[in-house]
Amino acid sequence: MEARYRAAGAGRRPVPARLRHPDLLLAGLVLLVVLAWAAVPALFTGQDPVQGVPADRLQGPSAAHVFGTDHLGRDLFARVVHGSRLTLQATVLAVLIGLVVGTLVGLVAGSLRGVVDDVLMRAVDVLLSIPALLLSMALITALGFGTVNVAIAVGLGTVANFARVMRSEVLKVSTSPYVEAARASGVRTTGVLFRHVLPNAAGPVLALAALEFGVAVLAVSALSFLGFGAPPPAPEWGSLVSGGRDYLATAWWLTTLPGLVVAAVVLSANRIAQALENGATT
Repeated sequence: MEARYRAAGAGRRPVPARLRHPDLLLAGLVLLVVLAWAAVPALFTGQDPVQGVPADRLQGPSAAHVFGTDHLGRDLFARVVHGSRLTLQATVLAVLIGLVVGTLVGLVAGSLRGVVDDVLMRAVDVLLSIPALLLSMALITALGFGTVNVAIAVGLGTVANFARVMRSEVLKVSTSPYVEAARASGVRTTGVLFRHVLPNAAGPVLALAALEFGVAVLAVSALSFLGFGAPPPAPEWGSLVSGGRDYLATAWWLTTLPGLVVAAVVLSANRIAQALENGATT
């Protein structure tokens, strides 16, 4: 009997590991759809995101207008789709700034140590003591309004997180036997850092980048909500939510639906970051 069960089990194909994580597949699908919105918005909507039809103002979600219309008769779905380009451009730029600058700071601090490490890490501690959104608002006040300045402000606000993780990984990898062997064989310090230390320390930093992507979407949307982003009538997710505040009682979709898109993107990015961190992408 036992042999029969083993034979029956042997004939079955194992379920692909990735199919055991449907939430991960859903998260990836959400991000792919939003990235497609940003890349080719015309494939998803033929409506003009800027020009409206006054006769269609404040219409609820319907077959003609999936997300309804705003107070000027503009199609809200078209504005969300076209607004994804501005929001994601700022988000990607912010993450890249934090990743590159933070990685360099952590790499230098972890490799040189001593006084340099102390000075850089104390500066990082100062940045970490300031709430990220408050720091971004202070920076954008100095830089000026606009989508690019929002991205720079948000990116600089995430440098400290990347620096700490990179420094920790550099300290850990630097004691590995293959690094010691490279140093003993006469490889230059820069060669050891960029050929051996950095590639082996990059995994947790990239997982953090995926997590910071979701955080950056929230920060960029929050600054746009406060009016620091692109000026009207350019659609950004945060400004779309802000623009519907005056119509909450009569047109709930103006704030709810763009807000749900932001929430879906953030949750999806967090799920993928968790999978990368745990090595559970399969």
